[in-house]
Amino acid sequence: MKSLFSSVSAVTGAFLLILFVFASLAAPWIAPYDARQISGEIWQPMSAAHWLGTDNLGRDLFSRLLSGARLTLSFAFVISVMATLAGTLLSFLAVSVGGAVEGILSRLNDLFMSLPSLIIALVALAVLPQTNSTLIVVLAAIGATRVYRLGYSLASHILATDYMEAAKLAGESHAYRVIREMLPNARFPLLAEWGMQFSASILFISTLSFIGLGIQPPAADWAAIVRENKDGILFGVSAAFYPAIAISLLVIAVNLLVDALSRKLQQQEDQ
Repeated sequence: MKSLFSSVSAVTGAFLLILFVFASLAAPWIAPYDARQISGEIWQPMSAAHWLGTDNLGRDLFSRLLSGARLTLSFAFVISVMATLAGTLLSFLAVSVGGAVEGILSRLNDLFMSLPSLIIALVALAVLPQTNSTLIVVLAAIGATRVYRLGYSLASHILATDYMEAAKLAGESHAYRVIREMLPNARFPLLAEWGMQFSASILFISTLSFIGLGIQPPAADWAAIVRENKDGILFGVSAAFYPAIAISLLVIAVNLLVDALSRKLQQQEDQ
């Protein structure tokens, strides 16, 4: 763990991520106003009363950003965890069982991966009820197809090892082999993949929220705040820039940590 944070980029990424997590958790206590409260005039500039000014309805922008941080991080975390677990377990189970199960799951995964992710999300969210639960399930299912491919490669390599052959000869069940043998030996690559899924989930949610199909009102994540205030750019109002910068910094922070973890894994393999 010490070598993981030996680089400046990893320390920077960890600092930014901890800062965002702290802001999201402490939002109810450090926000000067309720995120939905109209506390001033429309698009007021920065002042002592409103540190980042107000938004298109006169709500305190700093309070909105703190509230949006909690939504952005929590949704991305849940989606990335669900996608990583589903993709990993399905791919490991497919390799362990083999036969028709492996063929069907792999072909279905190839089919969905051949389609643009944004198109699948738009169609699914247009057909299904537009709720936050639907958004989570749809994005997790899309992310799971990417994890499946990595998990399939890892599981195929693990299946050829001696300890897996011993587990087969001992008559262990497929569930036992997946949970007790495969997962522990693939945890580091899967952890790095989870980081990539977390970063991708942030961008995917932001894309959908910006076009109005993401997190549903009255809740608002950072991209929704950008959408609400985008017209202010024409009048020189900077309200839309703050959430956009926050999204960029969060994605950069996660990517820096994932890169550091990937380098550490590569060094372990070389040794």
